[in-house]
Amino acid sequence: MNLSVQLAPKDDRGLLLDNPVMTASGTFGYGIEYEELFDIQRLGAIVCKGTTLKPREGNPQPRIVETASGVLNSIGLQNIGVDALIAEKAPVWAGWRVPVIVNIAGETIDDYGRLAERLNGVAGISGLEVNISCPNVSAGGAEFGAYPDTAASVTAAVKKATSLPVLVKLTPNTGDIVAVATAVAEAGADAISLINTLKGMAIDTRTRRPILGNVYGGLSGPAIKPVALHMVYQVAGAVDVPVIGCGGISTAADAIEFILAGASAVQVGTANLTSPRAALYVLEGIEQFMKDEGIGDITELIGATR
Repeated sequence: MNLSVQLAPKDDRGLLLDNPVMTASGTFGYGIEYEELFDIQRLGAIVCKGTTLKPREGNPQPRIVETASGVLNSIGLQNIGVDALIAEKAPVWAGWRVPVIVNIAGETIDDYGRLAERLNGVAGISGLEVNISCPNVSAGGAEFGAYPDTAASVTAAVKKATSLPVLVKLTPNTGDIVAVATAVAEAGADAISLINTLKGMAIDTRTRRPILGNVYGGLSGPAIKPVALHMVYQVAGAVDVPVIGCGGISTAADAIEFILAGASAVQVGTANLTSPRAALYVLEGIEQFMKDEGIGDITELIGATR
């Protein structure tokens, strides 16, 4: 049975995964935290939490609130910064078999380019995932991924600064997800992951105040799965680079839906917060499904709905 997938077919070095199950940024730390819980080397890839040029303390508490079918989070990209990541985390990753992809986030296009340059050639880093759901401080706080031109500019800046495979993670908070996806693909993205969280908020009826310290946050979990699945289906039919599905995946059946819709790989996110072994269970479920269905190669499932 072959579960391997190539996420950067246009890149000279490529990004070959043993299987299509990845962890989503911001839900799996740096991977190191989960090493003692299960064999993380069995996963297809690990995407570490969002990394910025300087360390960030993140948003004020409270940062997480449960909803009826998901989670609202407003972490605010709390992280140790790129220098500490290179010094402390990358040397550990260099000894792993599972590829580690670093999610990068910036406030200006120059920030993204500088991050890509710093991470280029660092042992233990197999690729970059560009978070374009960040506020563009040069444009009044609008998300980079909200418009095709800014999304493409960030992508081009990162590609220019690195020889690593570049994945671009799209925000659903845009008027035309296909236009944005097409723009980043034309700008050189090796693969596209989607979706990031949907904007949302919650209010305490007793205090009559927003529950999150930052007022609003990102909605993730089962509630956003139908939205994510639809967007993956749209984008996979419009671009000529691999698509990675993310949003509400907690079971193997969820993951298979995304693969049938056109995703070459999937990311397990919020489910990790309730079950640390969630990604492993998804992988094992996909393997069992393929055995039961007599499927010898995962590529037989990719985009089979079309």
